[in-house]
Amino acid sequence: MNPREVAALLAYVVRLDPRMNVEDQAAAEERLAQWCDLLSDVPAQAHGWDAAQTARDYIARNPYRIQPSDISRPWHAHKAAALARHTDPTPAVDPDNVAAWRAELIGTRQAVATGAALPSTHRELTSGGPAPEVRDRLAAIGRRIPPEAAAALAQYRPRRAERERLAAEDRPDPYAVPCRYCRARIDKPCRNHRGVPRTAPHPSRLDDATARHHAQQEQSA
Repeated sequence: MNPREVAALLAYVVRLDPRMNVEDQAAAEERLAQWCDLLSDVPAQAHGWDAAQTARDYIARNPYRIQPSDISRPWHAHKAAALARHTDPTPAVDPDNVAAWRAELIGTRQAVATGAALPSTHRELTSGGPAPEVRDRLAAIGRRIPPEAAAALAQYRPRRAERERLAAEDRPDPYAVPCRYCRARIDKPCRNHRGVPRTAPHPSRLDDATARHHAQQEQSA
């Protein structure tokens, strides 16, 4: 997080827990500097991660005043879990170009580590087109425009493009289940505490989607 994001997070924390308020300007600046230092490698939001939500959960469940480590530790645990699930997908570059091959692998891992991309959990190579359950998911999502047009519009409809990608890769779709945290309905985005749509679903929704996906896989096995 940059200093502006950290300051916004601290303001939110103070609103939830007035004990965190400090009247002295020097003390406030010192605390902001400490939080900026400890949260410099923690994103405000990422796939399956929301720093404000983590802070809210801590304040709701603990009687102790929150510290920046109470946010950084869960993030590093989240990052480690994502990297543990990640299995390097085959780079799209020429395999004879060792430097480009290695750079793409490192770039993909870095994107997963920072939360900019979801981990790739492919277990094996497949061929012969999508499995029946994947076709069913794609049919449920629906597509009324040609693939070329969909690709061109992907940047303007990122949530739909992401759902189509997850379905094609047979990975859990968080929007296929309701969110038990913010009560968002199926196909609808999660919302933050202000009622504003989030770019990423709540972690509990992703957990529920993963459990549902695994159950469907077991049934079709």
